[in-house]
This record gives sequence, C-alpha cells and structure tokens, in this order.
Amino acid sequence: MIINQYRRTRGETHHELLETGKKHAKLLESRTQEKCERIWINQLFRRSPGRDEHPRIVVVSGVAGIGKTTMVQKFMFDWVRDLHYQRFAFVFLFKFRELNLIEEEEATMPLTRLIVKLNKHLNDPRLREILKRPESVLFVFDGLDEYKHRLDFTQKRLCSNPEDVFPIPVIVTSLITQTLLKGCSVLITSRPTALEPLDTDRVDRYAEILGFFPEQRKRYFMRFFDSPLGTKAFEYVQQNDIIYTMCYNPSYCWIICSALRSHFTAEEWKQRHAPKTITELYVIFIANILTNHKREADDTRGNLVKIGKMAYHGVKNRTLVFYDKFEMSTFGLASLQSSPFLSGFMREILQRESCLEHTTYTFFHLTIQEFLAACYYFLDPSADVSEMLGNLDSCTDGSFEILTRFLAGLCRFPMTEPLQSILGQFETQTGHKVLGWLKKRTEQAVKDLQNKNKTKELLHIFQWLYETQNALLIRDSIRELTKLEFTNTTLSPLDCAVLGYVLSQGGAGKEIALSKTHLTKECMNRLSPAFHRCHTLRLWRCRLTSRCCEDLASALCTNHSTLTELDLRANDQLGNSGVRLLCAALKDPNCKLQTLW
Repeated sequence: MIINQYRRTRGETHHELLETGKKHAKLLESRTQEKCERIWINQLFRRSPGRDEHPRIVVVSGVAGIGKTTMVQKFMFDWVRDLHYQRFAFVFLFKFRELNLIEEEEATMPLTRLIVKLNKHLNDPRLREILKRPESVLFVFDGLDEYKHRLDFTQKRLCSNPEDVFPIPVIVTSLITQTLLKGCSVLITSRPTALEPLDTDRVDRYAEILGFFPEQRKRYFMRFFDSPLGTKAFEYVQQNDIIYTMCYNPSYCWIICSALRSHFTAEEWKQRHAPKTITELYVIFIANILTNHKREADDTRGNLVKIGKMAYHGVKNRTLVFYDKFEMSTFGLASLQSSPFLSGFMREILQRESCLEHTTYTFFHLTIQEFLAACYYFLDPSADVSEMLGNLDSCTDGSFEILTRFLAGLCRFPMTEPLQSILGQFETQTGHKVLGWLKKRTEQAVKDLQNKNKTKELLHIFQWLYETQNALLIRDSIRELTKLEFTNTTLSPLDCAVLGYVLSQGGAGKEIALSKTHLTKECMNRLSPAFHRCHTLRLWRCRLTSRCCEDLASALCTNHSTLTELDLRANDQLGNSGVRLLCAALKDPNCKLQTLW
C-alpha cells in the first residue's frame, strides 16, 4: 500500500517509527482522509487531479523492511514487460550501496561514465543520443539512507553537462534539481530518517509505503501457518499490543511468525508461556536459528560476538550495509564468508548480495541488527557497556530506542535461557550495570517532571522498564512519582499497555491525570490495572463511551482499590448503560471513592 502524502515532519517520523500497532491503522486512515491519497506503483508518475504536468521528482519512503527495494524490483519488472510507464524509453537503476563502492575507486566522474559503470553495453555513442531526450529517461536511486554522503542542495556549483566531471553526490543532486538533464524523471527510495536533506521544493510527490493494514496482517499469518494454527497465533498476537504493534511491517511479521511457530508446534516449548515482550520474541527467534545450525560452527559464541560487535558499529554509525572488504574484514568475519556457518545461520539473519565486484551484507531487518548488538554486551566480557550507556545518555534522536529496549530485556536472565543454553552464560555484570543505569534514568526523569514537560521521555523509559518485567526495579525507580500527567495527549493502545503495567507495579498513592486525552475502550482496558492502584484519577473530557465504563467500574470495586477521587466531567457519551455500571460500582462495598467530579 502506497500513500501519496504531505511530507511528514521530523517529529511525526519519530512517532511513526515507535508507535504503531492497532492505533497505527486508525491514525493512518484518518490521515489518509485528510491529507493523503492512495496510489499504486503504476501511478507514481501519473498526473494528480488539477495538475497539467506529470510529477518528475518522486520520493518513496518507508521504515526498514517495509518493502521499498521490493517495490523498485516490481517497478522495473513491470516496465520491462511493457505493463506501464512506456513513456520512459530508458530506466537507469542505481543503488546507493553501489555508489559507495564506486566512489572508493573513483570519486569524480561524468554522468555518462557513471551510467557505463553499471551498464557496460552502453559504452558507445548511443548513450549520448539517449541523454539528448531527457524527458524519456528515468533515473531510479534506491536506498538513500544507505548512502555515506549527505546530499547538499545549498551548494552553488552544480553539474549541467553529462560529460563534465563532478563528485557523484553532486551529479545526483544536479539530476534532482533538474540542473542536469532538465526534463528527466527521478525516483528515490529512502527510510524517513534520511529525508531531511532533500529540498522540499524540488520534490513533486512524496509517497510512503505504509505496510500491512489489519486484514492484510491476518492474511499473512494464515498463509504462514496452516489455517487453525494461523488463527491461534494471530489471535494471541492481536491481544499483545507490545508485539502486535510491529505487524504492519512485513519483515516483522516474518520474525514474529518464525518465533511463534516453535512455540505453538514444538513439544519443548509447550511448557513455556508465549512471549510477552519484544526481547523475548527475538530470543526465541535467534535461539531457533542457532539450534538449527549449531553443528556448523566451532565457536558459536565467538562468532556471535563478532557479528554483534559489527551490528553495534552499524547502529552507532547508522550503517545498514556491510561490505566484504571493509566491515566484514575489520570485525574478523572474512573467514566465515565461505564457511558452513555463513551459508547456514548467517544466511538466516544476513542478506547477501553481489555488488559490482564485491559482496554486501545487510541484516534482514534493522531490529535483528539491534538485537545482536545488544547481545554483544552480554556475550563479550571485554565489551565496555558503561561507555555504551554513556552514548545512550547523549542520544536525542531516538536511534538507540529499540537497542535500549533489548538491553533492558536481556537483563531478565531466566527469559534468556534458550540462548544461554547454546551460547553459554551471559555476563551478569552487564545486567547489573544496565539495570543500575535504567534505575537512575527513571529517577531523573521522575524528578524532571516537576520542572519540565518530560512526560513523553518518561513514557519511553517505561517501555524499557516493561521489557525487564522486574516489579522490584519498577517500584524502586518510580517511588518518588506522585503525579503522572498526560493532558491533551495522543496515547496508543501500546502506550496504554505499558503505562498500565508499569504503574500497576509501582505501588499505591499516585495521581494519574489524562484529561483531554481521547481514550478508547482498548486504551481503558490496557490502563485499568493502574486505575485501582492510584488515589486520584482525572478523566475530564476524555470522550469516554459506555464501553469505557466497564473497566472503570471494575477498577472502582476491585478488592484492593485505593481510588478515592475521580474526575469524569465533560464526558457526555457515557450513555445510560455506562452510568448504570458506574452507579453499581459506587455502591459496591469495596469502592473507596470519596470525591466524584
């Protein structure tokens, strides 16, 4: 599914990467109605209603693993078969990972030479004739986020002649600005995080691949499993917002289904509960692969340390593509490239691709890279986790968000037993340091709430705490939290599930203020474990319905309820049935409520 849309702001991009799930589809549907238009691959260069010209510069974005490169392959395949875009006589495909390699050998060259580098059959006068008709030429640049250069649209000296020698980034920029080959068309794919340098005024159409909508997610599960098992697995995932939030992404779905297949089919897993956290899911996923390929490596732990160290280098430096002559050699993995370990285990986590005269490797999904990066610190006693935690403290752009969740989750050692049984004991000191750091971060965030608007930051930290499933740590960390306020905020069911769990573990005596925050039935259900543990609950103008009253009534009359003050003003959709539920709860002997607004 591709949506033609306004260009998202940096804040929205950050939000989209972290908060999806059931709310994902609803937010996207409302945004689609207001600002977006659904289009298909064959409509990317089609005129929009009310416009005289075809768009020439088109950008397609999407998070890692959503299908951008697959879309490019489908685009090229359909064009070759004359299915669409026949106004383009020539389409030149450039992968930014290939441009990285070309620049290692030759940093400057004319456009004509760059084309010949990847299309050797055009090394004759025909190429010049082709470029004389730029309106019939399309340049496709795949994977801007993999490029080692930042495109600079502020420089004054651009290329205007395809025979002139320029640095390759300048050639790319010149094509986008139409300084070079005016009238040509350009298609660029990228992750949202790499779109900042692009000149908004130069792009005619922004589109985004949004991934699976709810019905498509279910269809994926049904195709992955046999029907009865597919239904069982999907129903389980649907009830777990922490895991379901990832299912909009095809690559995530594959990881989730691969992990759950062993849980729902293998006898040894039937004694275990289904995974509750993202970390637990990835522990099962990697343990399954290692079990299937444990005979292929002499030193499985040592090899995982090397892979994990390279993975962390990639996360830290925003590197997604690893080259055989660079990173693979630097991290001691060159000898594994021809080993059974590579053809077995590594083939299931790394995608191998011939690139010019070299081989490139990418993790099948960014989260696999982030998980193995976190594992590195629990496998290698020489790894300096304190230095890495310092990097987390100074990071403000969210790039370490998922890695931090994995670090927190791996501190739950009983849950990591499937990996430890294969790789050996995890470093307990690493776990102690991570939990100590997490406790300090939480305590500082709680203090900052009094002076600054740091509620969103605290919510991210709560997500890390959730991964630990450590009730004692949570109670100690949020002991000083007396009031938590999310006034006029958008909370997804995922946010509510995390808040409900953490606050329910944190002891009584808190005030929770959610006024002017739209709370659905799903949100109320996820938050309900925390409601009976607080003394004051403010739900003024939350657009509550009669269905929301079920969980609220339950919180009022539960055995251990400490709720004494409730603000329900300006909720005019409660209905008669909702009010009756609340009245019945107020009469319950367990209800401690003293003040009702």
